[in-house]
Amino acid sequence: MDSLPIGSPNQTVELLRIETDLFTLFLQGKPFHPTVESMQLHRTEDQRLLQAHLQVASLTSRMNVEQVLTYNPEINALMDWGNGINSYPVFFETQEYSLVIEKKQTEELAFYHENVKLRQAIKPLGSNLLTGILKFQNEVGLTELEIRWNGQPALRIQIEIYPSKMDYKTDYQMILNDVNKQIYNLSFDFLRKTYHLTGLRETRNQSLAEYFTILQHVFRQLVQAVERISMAPHSKHHKEYKITEASRARQAAKDTIAYLHRNPHLLVADSKLGFIPANGERYYPTHVRQAKRQINYDTNENRFIRWVLVRISKKLSEMKTRLAHQERYQDPELTRKIADMQTQLQRLLKLDFLNVSEMNQLTVTLVLQMAPGYRDVYRNYLMLMKGLSIQSDLFRLSMKDLAQLYEYWCFLKIHELLSRKYELLQQDIIKVDRTGIFVKLDRGHNATMKYRNSRNGEVFTLYYNSLPSGEKTPTVGQRPDNILTLKKNDSAHEYKYIFDAKYRLNPAYEGTPYHRDYKNPGPEESDINTMHRYRDAIVYEDGNGRELERSMFGAYVLFPYHDEEKFREHKFYKSIELINVGAFPFLPNSTNLMEAFLDEIIMDSPEKAYERSTRPRGTKDYYRDKFSGKNMLVGSLRGPSQLEDALRYGFYHVPLKNISDHKVLTQLEYVALYQSREKFKQPEHTGVQWYGRIVDWKVLQRKEITERPPRVGSEEKLYVKFIVEKWLKRQTPIIPGGQGIYTLLYTSKYLFDRARELAELRLEAEEDLALWREKRRLGPVIVELDHEQVDLAELVKGIWLRE
Repeated sequence: MDSLPIGSPNQTVELLRIETDLFTLFLQGKPFHPTVESMQLHRTEDQRLLQAHLQVASLTSRMNVEQVLTYNPEINALMDWGNGINSYPVFFETQEYSLVIEKKQTEELAFYHENVKLRQAIKPLGSNLLTGILKFQNEVGLTELEIRWNGQPALRIQIEIYPSKMDYKTDYQMILNDVNKQIYNLSFDFLRKTYHLTGLRETRNQSLAEYFTILQHVFRQLVQAVERISMAPHSKHHKEYKITEASRARQAAKDTIAYLHRNPHLLVADSKLGFIPANGERYYPTHVRQAKRQINYDTNENRFIRWVLVRISKKLSEMKTRLAHQERYQDPELTRKIADMQTQLQRLLKLDFLNVSEMNQLTVTLVLQMAPGYRDVYRNYLMLMKGLSIQSDLFRLSMKDLAQLYEYWCFLKIHELLSRKYELLQQDIIKVDRTGIFVKLDRGHNATMKYRNSRNGEVFTLYYNSLPSGEKTPTVGQRPDNILTLKKNDSAHEYKYIFDAKYRLNPAYEGTPYHRDYKNPGPEESDINTMHRYRDAIVYEDGNGRELERSMFGAYVLFPYHDEEKFREHKFYKSIELINVGAFPFLPNSTNLMEAFLDEIIMDSPEKAYERSTRPRGTKDYYRDKFSGKNMLVGSLRGPSQLEDALRYGFYHVPLKNISDHKVLTQLEYVALYQSREKFKQPEHTGVQWYGRIVDWKVLQRKEITERPPRVGSEEKLYVKFIVEKWLKRQTPIIPGGQGIYTLLYTSKYLFDRARELAELRLEAEEDLALWREKRRLGPVIVELDHEQVDLAELVKGIWLRE
């Protein structure tokens, strides 16, 4: 289908008309949404409109539904709705719809919706009309409109509200499932790891409202689980024994001989019929002991199932009693739900396998934890009895503020992407206190997830709705949705990135400034501006409170858009590489760009992470000079005795002729000692282990260096004597790795602190340094030189990961 005859963009049409013998209901509005049409949402693979849900039901025998007409956008007209007639998406979030109910009789009519604002929007107009404007804001999914006649429900209309920025089936439904799945899994995993039940103690102070909220979510699962158990309940077998005449017994029990031995009066001597020899005679028994196998369902597991059902029934009775005494809060719908649940429970309690004795002690067996049906009841019991409270009503998502839901989903989806590859160390979405277990995911609360990268041991943290410790905003308060904080092994600083969820999309209509500037759909410009503000306004205060530093290295908008390949050409995606501010399309089937970027920044070296951010002019030259400056000398030793003298007297000496450029002496700040394999034999005594800061240096004749006697013939030769402030030992030596130092090597303290093998100290070219930094993030590296003596090498032949 190429296009729909949708008419003028401002056209309002009749979308639904319901004729009954009591009233006529009209629902009018725009049958389309411009963003939906522009992005071709809510369509099948062959680009036909989805079938929308519509249900019209009479709730009383005193009223007849005579006709239902619904708008068909394919023919741009109303059609008679009934069996086999499709309904299409014509109701959308954020649009207004006019509801008019015209009475045919004098009885009182009223409009009801569970949303009090929608309920109050429909008011009487004169004596024969009810009318008003319905606006569903960002709430999508199924919603029920109810018409009441003389205070009693008469007609229920169930319609489907569609999102305007994402596809209903492929995006919205998957977001719902993702949020429920992540919260449910986190909750149950926490409960399973935390509680090892040995008794029947419940959580105290759990409110009935909390209990009933959870019960509504798990009740259907609970009923289905018990019904599944009833098809194959767990049982135990036992034998019943009784004394039976031998002629009537089918099979004697194995212990019959022992029984007859204790009861010889049951034996009759008979030489012909006897088959039991004793004292030279033969006997046969008149009675034997017979065993009968019985199936018994009175097991600990079935007692537990009955106990759970009975406890729920008592809780419902308590709630029903309290509601009856609170006239101000009478809710017939709630009363009906409680009654329906109690009826279901009584039906289940009459099942044969639940005719068991009372449970006095709960033992958590493998059957409860693993058997089909039993494990589901056990899991739901944990949630109910341990006080799980879902704030923001996360379990009831049939009619949800989609902007808030999208924000929740973005956080949970980032968590899911990270938890697939990295170990979850700690989380506080699921928390426990004296009142029970709480799921905290709300705009008024913050949450923290901590992970570890098993490849290098680095720990990083995902924050929701909060700033990391030490961050502040000296001007206006800032609170991004999600902040990922990375701690790199080779850096004392943390690298922080903002991922802010925005349920906003500019569809880039033709002729608009957005289309002229960016061509394709993308985030709103104002949201990108917010990212600039976040990055610049959030700063870190040092411990002395004297210096503020900008601590956010990047800020990105997460917005609902499905075409990742098209967005690669968008200016706001390319800007990420340029200034580390931009946007990522983020929907259930569009997470590749985001996932690849997360992996990239997690594996970045500290230098690469810093280079992503926008720096002041001149920073590049400054750091190039700092990193490439050869401020350290690594000199070889003649043997263990020279090492002992150097450490004892705090000096190192080297022939002046080995220093070809004397100007380098003015740049040196540190000296390190190389212990060769030939001189120091044992592997644990080789490599570079000792280093120190140079406090002074002098050019002397060898005979003037009195701490160590000179070799014969070297007394008049010139040497450089370095005075060391204090010798320090590296935690891990720089190992030779098949290389050595012939005389001495110049390197930088930056490389020295990070090197693991000797050849790494020889890196000089900027491209070699960059490649080395990125490779070593993935594991140990091999630097191949063109000479086995590092100081004599002239070329770096290659840098590879060590297998």
